Amino acid sequence: MKKILLVALSFAAAVSASAQLTYLDSGNKDIYRHSLRATRGGRHEVVLPQVNGYNVYKADLHTHSIFSDGSVAPEYRVKEAWLDGLDVMAVTEHIEYRRHEPTFVKYLENYEKKNVEAVNYDLINEPADKEGIKVDLNMVVELSQQAAAQYGLLIIPGVEITRHPKMIGHYNALFTTDNNTIYDADPLQSFRNAKAQGALIQHNHPGWQRKSLDMPEFEVQAYGEGLIDGIEIMNGSEFYPKAVERAKEHGLYVSANTDVHGITATDYPESRNMTFILAKEKTLPAIREAIEAHRTLAYAFGNVAGDEQLLKDFFLACVKFEPVMKDYKNRQIFTITNTTSIPFAFRIGGGNVVWLDPFTTISAKTNNIKITVENMWFGADKHPVLEINF
Repeated sequence: MKKILLVALSFAAAVSASAQLTYLDSGNKDIYRHSLRATRGGRHEVVLPQVNGYNVYKADLHTHSIFSDGSVAPEYRVKEAWLDGLDVMAVTEHIEYRRHEPTFVKYLENYEKKNVEAVNYDLINEPADKEGIKVDLNMVVELSQQAAAQYGLLIIPGVEITRHPKMIGHYNALFTTDNNTIYDADPLQSFRNAKAQGALIQHNHPGWQRKSLDMPEFEVQAYGEGLIDGIEIMNGSEFYPKAVERAKEHGLYVSANTDVHGITATDYPESRNMTFILAKEKTLPAIREAIEAHRTLAYAFGNVAGDEQLLKDFFLACVKFEPVMKDYKNRQIFTITNTTSIPFAFRIGGGNVVWLDPFTTISAKTNNIKITVENMWFGADKHPVLEINF
């Protein structure tokens, strides 16, 4: 009898649970909706503290859509960024490489005269002919801004100046006002055209398809002319610690970006690359001011990189140390609490590496509270060291 009762109760519980997975549509009595689909898939919040009185905004300053060589529409790219926890996203389609353009032209052929062909859509290795670039390079920015309005996501207008990766490289122009007036056969003149309208130039993935970060002749000229404002020290799965040192040497801001072409759900299943921007508010003028003041940190795959002092300030804002008591050997017992979504790896004194996961607390005891944060970088094999005083 007890077994029958248990089976009956189990069945009733299963039926009840099943019923809770669906609900009746409010407008059509013949439709039942799956509640799991309605309640899952929200925004992934990345929790960060204020640092030195500034809010920390999460940004991706390098993205692509089908308007150059990406795989998704700009509206999807915007929604994806918001779901991933971003506050700011730059729209940076390639000027010189728009591989979907022939398909677009063919798709629209019945709207125009017959036998129209796409022209000047691949200019990486050769200049445009007299017909020039036919498409409106500002449209994708406008579409992204329209989509972002419903999410409160800030869009930075931009483009990517794209030439041979080994001899010249790829560079984002950010805070542009007219993407249609930037292109020139001479990439240096493209930089000048962008800066004439107030843009900032970011050197993208400086080690991509190269054997080192040694600067070729073109980079020496571009840097020497003062045309470069920032450098991407993390791109996709690549990390260039030496680029942090270059940023300090040349007075550049640092960034970490996805350079996403596909979808971040598969490329970044845990957390996407982000540039942390320390700004007063989420507006284009405030974000630009912060970038120009070099209040940025690069974050990717559990590593944070940038200016040494800014790294220390960020760490102390994220991690809290609280004394508890002295033990019988007069050693200080204390707790260490991570209040953020960012993991930290550090050594206490000369000990082994300790991992402090997001939103966790550990305890330690020592009188030598010197912390070396191993997953923070201000150069090649350079990690910030802090002394904690209670």
